[in-house]
Amino acid sequence: MRRSDATREIGFLLLPGFSLMSFASAVEPLRSASRLADAPLYRWRLFSPNCGTVQASNGLTAVPEGRLEEAPPLDALIVCAGLGVAEFRDARTFAALRRLARMGVHLGGISTGSLVLARAGLLDGYRCTIHWENLEAFRDEFPDIEVTGALYEIDRSRFTCAGGIAALDLMHEIISRDQGAELSGAVSEQFAHTHVRLPDEPQRMGLRERLGVTNAKLLTVLRRMEDNLEEPLRRDELAAEVGISVRQLERLFCAHLGRTPGHHYLDLRLRRARLLLHQTSLTIVDVAVASGFVSASHFARAYREHFGRSPSLERPSSSPGSRTRSQANGEPPPAARPGPRTKQRSIELRRKPPAFG
Repeated sequence: MRRSDATREIGFLLLPGFSLMSFASAVEPLRSASRLADAPLYRWRLFSPNCGTVQASNGLTAVPEGRLEEAPPLDALIVCAGLGVAEFRDARTFAALRRLARMGVHLGGISTGSLVLARAGLLDGYRCTIHWENLEAFRDEFPDIEVTGALYEIDRSRFTCAGGIAALDLMHEIISRDQGAELSGAVSEQFAHTHVRLPDEPQRMGLRERLGVTNAKLLTVLRRMEDNLEEPLRRDELAAEVGISVRQLERLFCAHLGRTPGHHYLDLRLRRARLLLHQTSLTIVDVAVASGFVSASHFARAYREHFGRSPSLERPSSSPGSRTRSQANGEPPPAARPGPRTKQRSIELRRKPPAFG
């Protein structure tokens, strides 16, 4: 955002299936900052690829004020996306984003909004991040872009975030750079955000917390499994790495996880396959190979037994009641229509170099 004493004008581009939590985590700190400072520090506007309502991933709808092409002068534009972004390839939206970039508008992506910026050619030469579920697919599609997997990244006129409540951490840093640490800290306290995370902290819980496992040898094996999904390791290889027999390894899995090593490994690989089916345009054969299966038929059979449906039916466009491709690309659903938009102690603002510009 440009350095000035004027109100910062922030645009939010909401794409079909956007994450409401990520959006709220980004917009609410702006509201709180203005309230606590008793000054109109930020004003925000909502846009969509069309002039109709936009449905979030949880089914709630937002009513943007217009199309992105009609946006007034902005200091920053934040792309909010979520489920279904793998199908979003709207040339009109990409052109509008490139036009804003040429005008000097700072561009941000929250969650899978980073993918949209990359497809518009606006992350070339910039460091960025994305939600951990989408990280591998992003790297496959854009091998020349530096994507870090951090909670958030701010690189010159681009800022990206993993989504979820990581947007709170990003906005804490943005407000701190724009308005000073005192106000930024007060905003975080308003949201009971007592631990503001640094950008290089992990997006995911550790295996110990995620699975409730404390055995060191088992944790080592579990990490090796997660790191080797495309080319699964044999049970004897895993056991040898921690200096135990295959039988001891099986006992550890049954005692701590209630399943065999084979069942756990298969579950990891099939869940990875499900992510790839939802987030990429890889063929089913390629998804099978990327998930460690030697044949498409073996993969299809295992997938159907595990999830109760075939891989071909897992594609978003194949699901009953799913959005059509035209809706995913920003065209309005039939019922869509255009729509319209306290005072507390003032905190003295300590100026410092702004977040953007």
